[in-house]
Amino acid sequence: MIGGSNDQWIAMTVPGDTPSAAAPIEIYVDADACPVKAEIYRVAERYGVAVHVVANAVLAVPAHPLFRRVVVGDGFDAVDDWIAARVGPGSVVVTADIQLAGRCLSAGAVAIGPNGRPFTSASIGMALATRALMVDLRAMGEASGGPRPMTKRDRSTFLSALDEAIGRLQRVRARAAVG
Repeated sequence: MIGGSNDQWIAMTVPGDTPSAAAPIEIYVDADACPVKAEIYRVAERYGVAVHVVANAVLAVPAHPLFRRVVVGDGFDAVDDWIAARVGPGSVVVTADIQLAGRCLSAGAVAIGPNGRPFTSASIGMALATRALMVDLRAMGEASGGPRPMTKRDRSTFLSALDEAIGRLQRVRARAAVG
Protein backbone atom coordinates (compact mmCIF):
# COMPACT_ATOMS: atom_id res chain seq x y z
CA MET A 1 0.00 0.00 0.00
CA ILE A 2 2.19 2.83 -1.22
CA GLY A 3 0.96 6.30 -0.40
CA GLY A 4 -1.39 5.06 2.31
CA SER A 5 -1.83 6.50 5.77
CA ASN A 6 1.04 4.48 7.23
CA ASP A 7 3.62 5.80 4.77
CA GLN A 8 6.10 8.48 5.74
CA TRP A 9 8.80 9.76 3.43
CA ILE A 10 11.49 11.44 5.49
CA ALA A 11 15.10 12.31 4.72
CA MET A 12 16.03 14.65 7.56
CA THR A 13 15.42 15.34 11.21
CA VAL A 14 12.69 17.85 11.89
CA PRO A 15 13.45 20.36 14.68
CA GLY A 16 11.54 19.41 17.81
CA ASP A 17 11.18 15.79 16.64
CA THR A 18 13.26 14.33 19.46
CA PRO A 19 12.37 11.75 22.10
CA SER A 20 11.33 12.59 25.63
CA ALA A 21 11.08 10.47 28.76
CA ALA A 22 7.28 10.84 28.65
CA ALA A 23 7.06 9.66 25.03
CA PRO A 24 5.06 6.49 24.40
CA ILE A 25 6.78 3.14 24.01
CA GLU A 26 7.67 2.67 20.34
CA ILE A 27 9.54 0.09 18.29
CA TYR A 28 12.03 1.19 15.64
CA VAL A 29 13.03 -1.43 13.08
CA ASP A 30 16.23 -1.28 11.03
CA ALA A 31 14.19 -3.00 8.35
CA ASP A 32 16.26 -3.44 5.18
CA ALA A 33 17.46 -6.94 6.13
CA CYS A 34 15.34 -7.63 9.22
CA PRO A 35 14.14 -11.25 9.23
CA VAL A 36 11.66 -10.83 12.12
CA LYS A 37 9.29 -8.10 10.94
CA ALA A 38 6.23 -10.39 11.15
CA GLU A 39 7.08 -11.20 14.76
CA ILE A 40 7.47 -7.50 15.56
CA TYR A 41 4.02 -6.73 14.13
CA ARG A 42 2.43 -9.49 16.26
CA VAL A 43 3.99 -8.24 19.50
CA ALA A 44 3.22 -4.59 18.68
CA GLU A 45 -0.45 -5.38 18.05
CA ARG A 46 -0.70 -7.31 21.32
CA TYR A 47 0.71 -4.37 23.32
CA GLY A 48 -0.74 -1.55 21.21
CA VAL A 49 2.75 -0.18 20.50
CA ALA A 50 3.66 1.87 17.43
CA VAL A 51 6.23 0.46 15.00
CA HIS A 52 8.46 2.55 12.72
CA VAL A 53 9.72 0.36 9.86
CA VAL A 54 12.73 2.30 8.56
CA ALA A 55 14.44 1.40 5.28
CA ASN A 56 16.23 2.83 2.26
CA ALA A 57 13.57 1.44 -0.10
CA VAL A 58 9.86 0.79 -0.03
CA LEU A 59 9.08 -2.38 1.91
CA ALA A 60 5.74 -4.07 2.40
CA VAL A 61 4.23 -3.00 5.71
CA PRO A 62 0.79 -4.22 6.81
CA ALA A 63 -1.91 -1.57 6.70
CA HIS A 64 -2.43 -0.90 10.39
CA PRO A 65 -2.69 2.36 12.33
CA LEU A 66 0.21 1.33 14.59
CA PHE A 67 2.61 0.57 11.73
CA ARG A 68 4.47 3.37 9.97
CA ARG A 69 6.70 2.87 6.95
CA VAL A 70 9.60 5.33 6.81
CA VAL A 71 11.69 5.51 3.65
CA VAL A 72 14.85 7.55 4.08
CA GLY A 73 17.46 8.59 1.54
CA ASP A 74 19.92 6.04 0.27
CA GLY A 75 22.91 7.57 2.04
CA PHE A 76 25.32 5.17 3.73
CA ASP A 77 23.95 5.60 7.27
CA ALA A 78 20.60 7.24 6.48
CA VAL A 79 18.51 4.58 8.25
CA ASP A 80 20.84 4.54 11.27
CA ASP A 81 20.87 8.34 11.50
CA TRP A 82 17.07 8.58 11.27
CA ILE A 83 16.55 6.00 14.01
CA ALA A 84 19.32 7.31 16.30
CA ALA A 85 17.93 10.87 16.07
CA ARG A 86 14.53 9.78 17.41
CA VAL A 87 15.07 7.08 20.03
CA GLY A 88 15.34 7.51 23.76
CA PRO A 89 13.90 6.05 26.95
CA GLY A 90 10.81 4.09 25.97
CA SER A 91 12.17 3.11 22.56
CA VAL A 92 12.94 -0.45 21.51
CA VAL A 93 15.25 -0.78 18.51
CA VAL A 94 15.50 -3.98 16.50
CA THR A 95 18.76 -4.11 14.56
CA ALA A 96 21.64 -6.36 13.67
CA ASP A 97 23.84 -3.27 13.26
CA ILE A 98 26.15 -3.14 16.28
CA GLN A 99 27.10 0.51 15.74
CA LEU A 100 23.45 1.57 15.57
CA ALA A 101 22.74 -0.47 18.71
CA GLY A 102 25.52 1.40 20.51
CA ARG A 103 24.11 4.77 19.46
CA CYS A 104 20.65 3.76 20.62
CA LEU A 105 21.90 2.48 23.98
CA SER A 106 23.66 5.83 24.49
CA ALA A 107 20.30 7.55 23.96
CA GLY A 108 18.64 5.38 26.61
CA ALA A 109 16.82 3.00 24.26
CA VAL A 110 16.61 -0.78 24.45
CA ALA A 111 18.37 -2.53 21.53
CA ILE A 112 17.67 -6.12 20.50
CA GLY A 113 19.21 -8.14 17.69
CA PRO A 114 16.93 -10.15 15.38
CA ASN A 115 18.28 -13.29 17.04
CA GLY A 116 16.81 -12.09 20.36
CA ARG A 117 20.11 -11.15 21.97
CA PRO A 118 19.80 -7.83 23.73
CA PHE A 119 22.61 -5.34 23.32
CA THR A 120 23.58 -3.90 26.70
CA SER A 121 26.02 -1.29 27.92
CA ALA A 122 28.09 -4.20 29.30
CA SER A 123 28.17 -6.10 25.99
CA ILE A 124 28.33 -3.38 23.35
CA GLY A 125 32.07 -2.69 23.73
CA MET A 126 32.99 -6.32 23.08
CA ALA A 127 30.50 -6.52 20.21
CA LEU A 128 32.04 -3.44 18.57
CA ALA A 129 35.55 -4.84 19.03
CA THR A 130 34.52 -8.19 17.51
CA ARG A 131 32.91 -6.38 14.59
CA ALA A 132 36.11 -4.41 13.94
CA LEU A 133 38.16 -7.61 14.10
CA MET A 134 35.85 -9.35 11.62
CA VAL A 135 36.06 -6.39 9.22
CA ASP A 136 39.86 -6.69 9.29
CA LEU A 137 39.77 -10.48 8.85
CA ARG A 138 37.39 -10.19 5.90
CA ALA A 139 39.62 -7.54 4.33
CA MET A 140 42.56 -9.97 4.56
CA GLY A 141 40.47 -12.81 3.11
CA GLU A 142 40.61 -14.78 6.36
CA ALA A 143 36.88 -14.75 7.06
CA SER A 144 33.87 -14.88 4.79
CA GLY A 145 30.15 -15.39 4.95
CA GLY A 146 27.50 -13.68 6.98
CA PRO A 147 25.24 -14.57 9.84
CA ARG A 148 23.80 -18.04 10.00
CA PRO A 149 20.20 -18.54 8.79
CA MET A 150 17.38 -17.84 11.25
CA THR A 151 15.92 -20.88 12.99
CA LYS A 152 12.57 -21.38 14.72
CA ARG A 153 14.44 -21.22 18.00
CA ASP A 154 15.95 -17.83 17.03
CA ARG A 155 12.47 -16.50 16.23
CA SER A 156 11.15 -17.79 19.55
CA THR A 157 14.09 -16.23 21.41
CA PHE A 158 13.46 -12.94 19.62
CA LEU A 159 9.73 -12.98 20.46
CA SER A 160 10.54 -13.59 24.13
CA ALA A 161 13.16 -10.82 24.22
CA LEU A 162 10.85 -8.27 22.55
CA ASP A 163 7.93 -9.23 24.78
CA GLU A 164 10.15 -8.93 27.86
CA ALA A 165 11.56 -5.54 26.80
CA ILE A 166 8.14 -4.01 26.18
CA GLY A 167 6.71 -5.52 29.37
CA ARG A 168 9.64 -4.12 31.38
CA LEU A 169 9.17 -0.65 29.88
CA GLN A 170 5.46 -0.75 30.65
CA ARG A 171 6.12 -1.71 34.28
CA VAL A 172 8.66 1.11 34.68
CA ARG A 173 6.20 3.59 33.22
CA ALA A 174 3.39 2.35 35.45
CA ARG A 175 5.57 2.70 38.59
CA ALA A 176 6.65 6.20 37.53
CA ALA A 177 3.03 7.24 37.00
CA VAL A 178 2.05 6.05 40.48
CA GLY A 179 4.99 7.43 42.42
